[in-house]
Amino acid sequence: MFTGIVTDIGTIRRLDPRGDLRVRIGTAYDPAGIDLGASIACDGCCLTVVDRGTDADGGWFDVDVSAESLSKTALGDWVEGSRVNLERSLRVGDEMGGHIVSGHVDGVARIVSITPEGDSRRYLFEVPAELARFIAPKGSVALNGTSLTVNEVEGTRFGVNLIPHTQEVTTWGGAAEDDRVNLEIDTLARYVARLVETGI
Repeated sequence: MFTGIVTDIGTIRRLDPRGDLRVRIGTAYDPAGIDLGASIACDGCCLTVVDRGTDADGGWFDVDVSAESLSKTALGDWVEGSRVNLERSLRVGDEMGGHIVSGHVDGVARIVSITPEGDSRRYLFEVPAELARFIAPKGSVALNGTSLTVNEVEGTRFGVNLIPHTQEVTTWGGAAEDDRVNLEIDTLARYVARLVETGI
């Protein structure tokens, strides 16, 4: 379980295709404090740490990404040097600064446009039609693991504003039009829609 508050920007250091894809991610987290089997949200996708250590380039941890995860997320777009939003799993007593995020990506959104608005930027996204119905103005979404508030929705498109701080402490400052990003809809929205469908 996560909150969508990014706590480190990692760097993809190695991609090793095996049965699954083994990925090495450089991090500012202390590897000694990462347990094997721990969950870390990587661009919003909950992945399991299978190895960790320190070398001349600093700390790192390894994760395995399955073919299923690659087919349902934007993780297949990673290349060596890609920057990645990271969040350690929520612990009892931690501050709940964003919203409840499971790390189970629902689909992929595409950045349609990025428009400056004062010091902030307005990002317009397009999402698959089957997910658009779960997105509402002033509701929450997780995009590449970042908890964001929806401004407006029109059909399969919606917009969010990102303040300078968010752009600086996440990978969003380097985002570009047509980038694919991982989308997780708000868990509450999913259950409300289910209740409406069943007429309960």
